[in-house]
Amino acid sequence: MNNFNRLVSEQMKTMEKLLFLQAELERCKEIEEELISLQNETELEGLQYEIVRMKTELREIQQIFENQTEEVIRSYRDINATTVN
Repeated sequence: MNNFNRLVSEQMKTMEKLLFLQAELERCKEIEEELISLQNETELEGLQYEIVRMKTELREIQQIFENQTEEVIRSYRDINATTVN
C-alpha cells in the first residue's frame, strides 16, 4: 500500500506539472496571438501613414500639374495673340 500511495503521489505531482504547463502554454499562445495582432496593427499603421503621405504628395503633384497646364494655356494664347496680330 505504501508503494501505491507513493506512486499516486508522484502521479499527482506530475498531473499538477502537466496542468500548470498546459495553462502556461495556453497563456503564451494568447500572448502570441496578441503580439501577432499588434504586429499586424503596426504594419497597418505604417501602411496607413504611407497612404496619407502618398495622398499628400499626389495633391501636391496635381497642383503643380494644374499650374503647369494654366501656364501652357497662357503661353499658347500669347503665341496665338501675337500671330493673329
